[in-house]
Amino acid sequence: MSFAPEHVETFKNVYRENWTAIKSFNGCRHVELLQANESRNLFFTYSIWESEEHLNAYRESELFKKIWGGTKVLFNDRPQAWSVDELSF
Repeated sequence: MSFAPEHVETFKNVYRENWTAIKSFNGCRHVELLQANESRNLFFTYSIWESEEHLNAYRESELFKKIWGGTKVLFNDRPQAWSVDELSF
């Protein structure tokens, strides 16, 4: 997610205020926020969910709607998201 530089602290506060609720959401095994080293207005969330159904339940929840509503107005570029599979060797 890329934010206008003047909105970086606002986003970090939104995330900080909701982090406990996100990580406590049913099916969430892990969640973290990462900030790019050189582009300090670029962030990534990394989360692990028990299943796609759990992730979709979160995406449809009031919690997500509240967080997304407070976050999407801060973007300065289109956000991107990927779902991936863990590979074991």
